[in-house]
Order: sequence, then structure tokens, then C-alpha cells
Amino acid sequence: MTMWIAFSLLTVLAALAVLVPLARAGRVQARAGAAHDAEVYKAQLGEVGRDLDRGLISEEAAVAARTEIARRLIAADQAANQGETAEPGNGGRLRLRVVRILAICVIPLAAIGAYLAFGSPDIPDQPLVARLQAPAQDRSLPELVARVEQHLAKDPGDGRGWDVLAPVYMRLGRPGDAAAAYAAAIRLLGPDVRRETDRGEALVVANNGIVSAEAHAAFERAVKLDPEAVKPRFFLALALTQENLREAAVAAWQDLLKDASGGEAWAEAVRMELAKLGVEAQVPESPLAGPSSEDVQAAEGMAAEDRGAMIRAMVDGLDARLEADGGSTGEWLQLMRALAVLGDTDRLRQVIARAGEALKDDPAAVARVKSLARELGQGS
Repeated sequence: MTMWIAFSLLTVLAALAVLVPLARAGRVQARAGAAHDAEVYKAQLGEVGRDLDRGLISEEAAVAARTEIARRLIAADQAANQGETAEPGNGGRLRLRVVRILAICVIPLAAIGAYLAFGSPDIPDQPLVARLQAPAQDRSLPELVARVEQHLAKDPGDGRGWDVLAPVYMRLGRPGDAAAAYAAAIRLLGPDVRRETDRGEALVVANNGIVSAEAHAAFERAVKLDPEAVKPRFFLALALTQENLREAAVAAWQDLLKDASGGEAWAEAVRMELAKLGVEAQVPESPLAGPSSEDVQAAEGMAAEDRGAMIRAMVDGLDARLEADGGSTGEWLQLMRALAVLGDTDRLRQVIARAGEALKDDPAAVARVKSLARELGQGS
């Protein structure tokens, strides 16, 4: 019912938006015409006086003309000042009726038709309070956030609620709100590495990627809690780069890179930051499992031909696994080196092409494959 009342009000407003300007325009036009007529009558009075002075008309004719002109002048002046207009002609009345009918009938019908075509009149009302009280699995993320915000407005001392809400704010692209939520969680639950680091990151995102003094302090607190934590150390090194402290930044990036075991996304980001500073650094390859002690002992007792067959079998196994399931960048590089040692250049070229295709979504990995291919004499 409320919806239809609102529709009715909107329809009336839409009709008035058309009719009122039309009525006003008609009155304004009528007043302008009456004012023009008054000026004409005044000019005619002057002409009568001049004709009398020249002896063109008699005194009686002049009095009669002045009386008639004065009557018309009074009527025109009243129409101009009070907005009284003469009835429009038949054509004007017809056009005005047509416009009024269109405004009163066509606009509401068009609005209702558009709603029936594109709207959803059968969906029941969904007030916010009812949506917030619905089961969690039936609500959207913004509704869940609104429910938590409603709860925290009543109980701002719920540190757990702030801690849960903060990363959701980040997901919704609200880093400023996320930083405030993390600050509340830290105040109520106490600091830890994750909260301090994530608060600092939210401040950096809110500041368009610049590590502010407040964010810098949060990362420093996180490093004090865990000196080996990678994420806060990364942002502290980034801060040194942004402050143009090159030597300190290079040292911080290189120290961070020592903790990379190979394949980490942040390790490639560190290498890129070092490259910006004019320093080349290779990301350590992930350690790969070599032959077991039993394999080594068995190989020692084999003839050279048998050992070669064993090595080829291991290479074939790695190749088959990478073909079927894929693998890390380091495993592709290991296979390339093994084929180069075996002198199987045709197969090496095939593996290079396969590796490029398998790792195409990781530009850094593709760059490493191409670099090794050039070292092995297979790149351009």
C-alpha cells in the first residue's frame, strides 16, 4: 500500500510539473498582450488630441472617441495588472485540453507500464530491520556489515566484532574504515603481529600507497613482536625506498630476500624493487627433492649405461608429472637443466615451450625460463 501511495504522489507531481508551467505560460502571454493593447490605446488617445488640434475632427467626435478608447484602456490595464485574460479561442482551448489530458492520463499510464515491464511488483517489501534479522546465509555482504555495524553501535567495546569487521572493510574497498576498526580491535584485544601489520597496510592503501608515519609506526610495532615477519618488513623497506634512502633500502630489501625459499610472490616483488634501485637479485629456487640414499647406493653399483638409464628414467618421471599435473617454476628449470646435461636438445626445446605455456600467467616465472634457456644456448 505504501508503494502505491508513493506512486500516486509521484504521478501527481509529474502532472503538475507539466500543467503548472503551461498555465503560467498562458497567463504570462495574456498579460503581455494586455500590456501591449494598453500602450496602443494610449497612443490612440494622443492621436485623437492631435487630430482635434489640427481641426480634422469635431469636439463631439473627439469626446466620443476618447470615451471609447478610455474604456478599452481601463479594461486592458486591469487585465495586465490583475492577470485577467479573455477566454482563448476554440483552437487554443482544444490544444490546452489535449495537453492536460495527455499530462493527466499518459504520464501515469506510461509510468505504470514501465514499472510492470522492468520492475518487480510481486516482490514483497524488504525493510532493513527484517533483512538484518534474517539468517546469515540469506544475507548479502553489505547487509552482514550493516548488522555488525548495528551491533557495534550498541556495544562498541566488542573487540572481536571490530577484529572481524576490519578485513571485511578492506574487501569492500574501505581502507580508512578498516584502519579505524583495526585500531579499535588493538585497543580492546591488545596488539599482535597480524593486527598491527594489517592496520598499517590499510593506512597505506588509504594513503594511495604511501607509507605514512602512522603506518610506519604500526609496522615497527609488528616487527618488534616478530622480527622474522615478512609483511611488515616489506612495507618498512618500501618506506625507505619512498624516502629516497637508497643504501638503507637496498640493505632492507636484500635482508628480506634472504628469507625467500623460491616461488613466493613477494620475493619477486622484492627483486623488482631492487631492480628499480639498480641492483640485480635472483630469487632462490625452491628446494627440490633429489634422489634418495637408496637411489644413490643403487647407482654406485651400476654400470655407466645402467646409471644413464636410471637418470633418464628419473627425468622422464619428472617430465611426465609436469605434463600431467604441472609444477613449480623450479621444477621446470630443473627439468631443463637435466635435459641440457643429457644433451637432448630437441626435447629441451619442447620443454621450454611447454614451460612458457604452463607459466604464462606468471610473467616473472616466464622471464626465468627464458633466462635459463639463453644460458643453455636455446634462447634468442
